[in-house]
Amino acid sequence: MSITRALAKFAVETAWDDLPPAIVRETKLVLMDSIGCALGALTTDKGKMHAALARRLGGPPESSVIGVGEKVSCLNAALANGELILTLDYSNIIAGGHDGAYVIPAPLAMAESAGASGKELVVALSLGLEVSARLARATGRHNLTPEDVKRQRAAGRGLTGNAYSNFGAAAAAGRLLRFDEARMLHALGVAGHLCMVLSYGRWGHGGRRHMTKYGVPGWQSTGAVTAALLAEMGYTGDTTVLDDPEHGFPWYVGYRNWYPEAITDRLGEAWSFDVGLHYKPYPCCGVFHAALDCFYGVIDEHDLRPEEIESVTAYCRSDMETPPFEGIAGAQFNPRYVFAVAAHRVRRGVEWYDPGTMNDPGILAFMEKVSCQTYPDYPRALEEDPLANPSKVEVVARGKTFTEERMYRRGTVRGEVRPSEEEIAAKFRHNAERVLTAKKTEKAIEALLALEDVEDVSELMRHVSPR
Repeated sequence: MSITRALAKFAVETAWDDLPPAIVRETKLVLMDSIGCALGALTTDKGKMHAALARRLGGPPESSVIGVGEKVSCLNAALANGELILTLDYSNIIAGGHDGAYVIPAPLAMAESAGASGKELVVALSLGLEVSARLARATGRHNLTPEDVKRQRAAGRGLTGNAYSNFGAAAAAGRLLRFDEARMLHALGVAGHLCMVLSYGRWGHGGRRHMTKYGVPGWQSTGAVTAALLAEMGYTGDTTVLDDPEHGFPWYVGYRNWYPEAITDRLGEAWSFDVGLHYKPYPCCGVFHAALDCFYGVIDEHDLRPEEIESVTAYCRSDMETPPFEGIAGAQFNPRYVFAVAAHRVRRGVEWYDPGTMNDPGILAFMEKVSCQTYPDYPRALEEDPLANPSKVEVVARGKTFTEERMYRRGTVRGEVRPSEEEIAAKFRHNAERVLTAKKTEKAIEALLALEDVEDVSELMRHVSPR
């Protein structure tokens, strides 16, 4: 069976009872975390722009923009919600990237448009996230085993980006439209042609951190919605898009590494999207997170104040050349800024990017005390455990050097660093507090945790709307 057809079959035939309880739980928490991040982004300039664009583009009132209280076309809702979820760089990391931000918007909008139930949405999202994660592994991005890490190191990382997530988004949207295998196959075939090129790399190496971060995930979501709606009408797609090793999907998008056997290996038996899942405790690039854990450990244990600290040296996955400090995107990837904000104990969340924070003289001055270096032998640690994130900080203060080192970053779904359900809900409350009343927030959390009992997804969307 071809890869594309195998994915179509998986997306159509997998039932609620086929989902492991852990996958159901994780899917609901990933959705909660993503919606919360969208709510938190609404008070930023970038978030306001996308909400305004959705209103301007309008369309039939069928799907909601998160936190706005107005309905637009399912296409335009997916566009806005994808951008809102990723704006704060606070959303969960799946399969080595922000797969949730690329997968969730299309089925969320389609579920409301189609009048789907919460249980149907959970099934669709689980399938979409799994398809995305398997394609991530095929591109060499989602490393589950030491062998994966060694293979990637030998081949070279190559270009990265979430173009592959469009298959997951379309599969989830098609499931909500109750596609048979033939229509699902064509939806996937169209979705493979309605995705981004790998502009992620350009954003990372272009010299400036502009707003088109990660290739505008909301825009790619419109491709998934379009693919599903076209397939519903009988539009035909490229049914072998994933099966041509020379001129298929990885070739025309730009992936250098391609391991197609990872896509269908034990498909439907072994789930992978939750392996390495990371719920971000900080609204910034995940490269800094374990080092931030170390830094907070030092300053909290010794009650260090910003004025007492002479220098901070962070050892992370990479040295992350400091980008120009301009706007929210530049700040999220600037190690000097994020450690300066942490040193001043600014509340973790959208507050890190409020104008008052980003222009605070004390924070701007503290940035000169921070440097970031590559953690020694980081690749070797990954070969021993792909979920490792070894990091260290050295803080010079009060005439002493305080050091802390950690192997795993908080928020990763494993062992002691795994966040509890209540911690994820608390993050949601904080993200929502500028948009929703406390009563609405609690109703939303209740609905999200028991999403399989929600009769119509529009009910959930009312809970995450101020009206």
